[in-house]
Amino acid sequence: MVKLTFWYFFYGFVLSMVPIHAQTLTSIIIDSATQKPIPYVSVQLKNKGMITNEEGRFTFLIDKNIQKTDSLFISCIGYASVAKPLNQFTENSIVLIPKAIELDPVIVSNKQYSAEDIIELVKKNLARNYTQQLTKKRLFFRKSSFQRMIKSDYTIKKSTIDAFNKKFIDSVIRTIPKSNSYYTEVLGDLYGNYDKEKQKLALIKASELYDKNMELGMNKLEEKFNKIIKENVKTDSYFKIKSGLFGTKVDADEIFGKDIDSTDVAAVNQELEKAKKEEEERKTNFASYRRNALGEIFNSLPIQEGSDLNFLSKSNRYDFTLKDFTYMGNDAVYVIDFEPKRSEDFKGTLYINSDDFALIRADFVNVQSVKTFKLLGLSLNTYLSKGKIIFSKGSDNQYGLRYFESEVGNRMGVKRPLKIIEKNRHVKGRNKQNELSGNVDLAFTNIDKNEVVVFESESLSPGSYDAFTENNTILPTYMPSYDPKFWQGYNIIEPNAAIREFTSTEEKLE
Repeated sequence: MVKLTFWYFFYGFVLSMVPIHAQTLTSIIIDSATQKPIPYVSVQLKNKGMITNEEGRFTFLIDKNIQKTDSLFISCIGYASVAKPLNQFTENSIVLIPKAIELDPVIVSNKQYSAEDIIELVKKNLARNYTQQLTKKRLFFRKSSFQRMIKSDYTIKKSTIDAFNKKFIDSVIRTIPKSNSYYTEVLGDLYGNYDKEKQKLALIKASELYDKNMELGMNKLEEKFNKIIKENVKTDSYFKIKSGLFGTKVDADEIFGKDIDSTDVAAVNQELEKAKKEEEERKTNFASYRRNALGEIFNSLPIQEGSDLNFLSKSNRYDFTLKDFTYMGNDAVYVIDFEPKRSEDFKGTLYINSDDFALIRADFVNVQSVKTFKLLGLSLNTYLSKGKIIFSKGSDNQYGLRYFESEVGNRMGVKRPLKIIEKNRHVKGRNKQNELSGNVDLAFTNIDKNEVVVFESESLSPGSYDAFTENNTILPTYMPSYDPKFWQGYNIIEPNAAIREFTSTEEKLE
């Protein structure tokens, strides 16, 4: 722990040396008592907000409209707030002091409220506290995915193609990555409200961080597989693929494609046109996928009716306990724990402003598998679903989303017999050509983490919303290792150590 604290101070020291004229303010926020970094701290500069990452780090872009005398406001639940001009932030790190609970008479009188009373007041004031109007939100969205193969067993019962033997199947299993990581980051403006059907996205910049060698390995395996197919299978054959009670038919051309004669101008032009169309679709699909993902996130917030996070909308299904009082800046906050009475999925902690009864933060984690499926050898178990949601009050005295984090873990399994039969109607007297049969027993885990930080939000008239048309032509820039220069000049949530230290196998070999 001493060594870890030293490195936090080291990073804080190096990063805090960036002066104001360098256009960024970078620092680390720590607890005065424990000397540990404080995650999810709200950092406000004029009308723009930032959240520290899980390591307590943040970077704020200082644009031409910011003066050295403008004040930076730092607040976090349970700590005394800090507010002072930018030019006074000269220390190596920013220290927050835990705030003692000194309840004023209003809070003391409100102690007569039970936890259930407070939750009912939260629900009663939802429409007043949270705007449902159209807005334009500048936000940063990071998705991190981690896959791991935890089981890869198989048996071969029969193979009439010599190349499809145990040695080849073992090479296939070895080629499939045992673990893999993928990160994508998006900066953009989101137009709309909490309704996922009313979202429009204007991409500004995007990146992808992953190991391309994983793809290259699979491509080489595919080439090897296609070579074996071409040498042993007739092009006018088709395949019957059976797994237990299920079966399907696949033409050989669908597996290894059709060769194109380079002298056939029409065929070449057709392929070029197809490639152009696929590229256009890829641009559209990337943007629409991110937009849809953001729409799902905003629609899933517990202040929304019908959300799976239903501890407000279906509060009668939960037990609530008033655990404590604390402060968020100068605002007194109720701390309420909740857990399901019977079969609901989540437990957690709610932080509620004692003045206007607004939910300002929710931490939640599942108490049981959120989703399970098991049928005929196929299985899915959503064993993990946790996160945190932070709202902040705007200049209009209404609350909006400031930070969202979720982590979802799935375990997927396939344990089934598999049979592939090559058939050909044009071979006289022998319809069946080749056969490969056996059993597979595979299992994977996948964890997806979503982070969204909203830096600023402005009201949008229906006319302005209708006038805006998506025209997303931006595709993510590929990075084999994290490049901090890529996001220079933009506000983002700081990457954690796993992202900063990610390096593809290609770069490791250089």
